[in-house]
Amino acid sequence: MPSTVISFIHYDSKKHTLRVGYVSGMVYDYKNVPEEVYRQMTQAYSKGTFLNRFIKGKYDFEKLD
Repeated sequence: MPSTVISFIHYDSKKHTLRVGYVSGMVYDYKNVPEEVYRQMTQAYSKGTFLNRFIKGKYDFEKLD
């Protein structure tokens, strides 16, 4: 199902970094995210709900300019 909040997700397996781009234009890197968590997110019915439940508040992040 397409997300109304997230425009893209990308995972860097060498750095274990999940990059999330939002429809608003903001981009965040979530650090030390296990690859399995990324895979689960790609298969989640609602990526926004998955992000809120399993990533936000659990992994350090950086807002990109």
